[in-house]
Amino acid sequence: MAARPQLPVLVVENDLIAPIGMLDGWLRAAGAELVMCSPATGQPLPADLGGYSALVVLGGGMGAYDDERAAWLPQLRQLLAEAVRTELPTLGVCLGAQLLAAATGGRVRPADTPEYGSQLVAKRQAAAADPLLREVPITPDVLQWHVDEISELPPGAVLLASSPVCEVQAFRIGRLAWGLQFHIETTPEIVALWAEHDAELLQDYDLPAILERSARAHPDIVEVWQPVVAAFVGLAADPAAAGPPAGAGPRLLPMAGAGSVTTTAGPITDAAAIRAALAAELQASREPPGH
Repeated sequence: MAARPQLPVLVVENDLIAPIGMLDGWLRAAGAELVMCSPATGQPLPADLGGYSALVVLGGGMGAYDDERAAWLPQLRQLLAEAVRTELPTLGVCLGAQLLAAATGGRVRPADTPEYGSQLVAKRQAAAADPLLREVPITPDVLQWHVDEISELPPGAVLLASSPVCEVQAFRIGRLAWGLQFHIETTPEIVALWAEHDAELLQDYDLPAILERSARAHPDIVEVWQPVVAAFVGLAADPAAAGPPAGAGPRLLPMAGAGSVTTTAGPITDAAAIRAALAAELQASREPPGH
């Protein structure tokens, strides 16, 4: 039997508190050879992406424009722009998604309503034909933990998933770059660490409920998102399988108090019903015990 080709995947950990988590095993199981880079520890980013089969950029406590706090961010944005330009398969998670948007002409701002804990997002119609998200359920479980949001997608980007309080939850830019505002790499232990770290921000939330729901959701997150990561590695092995960029002639939908979000279609199912259900779940996570 012929050996599988080596697929060196550059993984950028922006923050010691936001490790690779479950993505480590998922990527390796799919055939990736991980090249870890932790600029937060002083490790330099590569000068370019030559020799890599894919790029994964993880989250962090800094913002997408916090160059004084994280001096490597300008170079990382340049690498993300290079990845889109050269059609290198790319996956940005939370901060990584925001950096991907910022690097290619989008905008990031503080969110009106931060999101914490296990929640649902709703796929958009364009996701039905997306190489990564087409097999994902209409309202998959994800893990949210962000205080910033993408307020405007880059020109030509396609919106793939939304939530009631954060319109841009997943998007695709170009042929082979995806951004996920939510987390799929966490474990219950990582979420508990974040809750301890952000205790002051979470004073108005029902923290035990957030942690309990997050722990219960993780098996579903594994079931849904591990195949997505395997598909991503498959595209690293055969980028041509992605086909042409998703969507044609995107239209712009306005966002309240923000710029515009690029999309090609509405939600797969009734938008009002999805938003009502997700809003109820968000409200429940913020109510004190006994309510």
